[in-house]
Amino acid sequence: MRKFLASTGAAATFLACGSAYADQPRPWETGFQAPATDMMRQIEWFGNYTMWFIIPVTVLVLFLLIYCIIKFRASANPTPSKTSHNTLIEVIWTVGPVVILLCLAIPSFTLLTAQYTPPEEAKLTVKATGNQWNWDYEYQTDNTLAFNSAILQDGDRAKAGKEDRAVYPRLLAVDNELVVPVNTMTRVLVTATDVIHSFAMPSFGIKIDAIPGRTNETWFKADKEGLYYGQCSQLCGKDHAFMPIAIRVVSDTQFKTWLAAAKTDLPGANKTLMAEVDGQNKVAAAGN
Repeated sequence: MRKFLASTGAAATFLACGSAYADQPRPWETGFQAPATDMMRQIEWFGNYTMWFIIPVTVLVLFLLIYCIIKFRASANPTPSKTSHNTLIEVIWTVGPVVILLCLAIPSFTLLTAQYTPPEEAKLTVKATGNQWNWDYEYQTDNTLAFNSAILQDGDRAKAGKEDRAVYPRLLAVDNELVVPVNTMTRVLVTATDVIHSFAMPSFGIKIDAIPGRTNETWFKADKEGLYYGQCSQLCGKDHAFMPIAIRVVSDTQFKTWLAAAKTDLPGANKTLMAEVDGQNKVAAAGN
């Protein structure tokens, strides 16, 4: 109980820090992370929608099992019925599942189509390449920017200025975040150099395999600034659990400033951006 209360308090403190820190996995979490894209909101809606079918079907099946166990047990039914056919029951258990599947399939296919149909042309393209066990990012812009992003080791936290574990949690924080502008259609080209990985960002509603020799494509349009965390979601070797993904969503002005500086001094650009974002967050937290 003490651990639960502590984790709950930490989560409350984290959420009170303002939108600049967005969302991340939290202890005792049973639902989705807070959505940061319209696509994730659609996924969240569909998940809640399916529960209206899952719960009644589960309860019905449980009731029928209990009913049959009690009513047709040997002591209460020494001479079992030899009935082998019932038209009404067969019609019900054929038509019922068909109707339920249609109610699930139609919105499911609509959602699936939307996931692979960007509503507008991408304004930013980033290539994400999975390695054992880190990510290479390459911005498809003038004077291409490329860098590696790997899990942040505890001994490097002070140097990176990421000692606050509420914002830069253990096993999720990275040395170099992928930085993108808010409200910008972003295309992500995903591939790998060695084995199959998976690029997944829960708050954005994206998850796509990174396959050697093949380039897959996904997209997102984050509408809330903040720092978001995901992980490789395909078992890829002994350090699979240590292959996080971190995406920092900032204003368009901040992104352009960071991009220009990062092409000549990535560590310096990251620290400048981080200091600006964390400073804004502290001001917002003080205001609350």
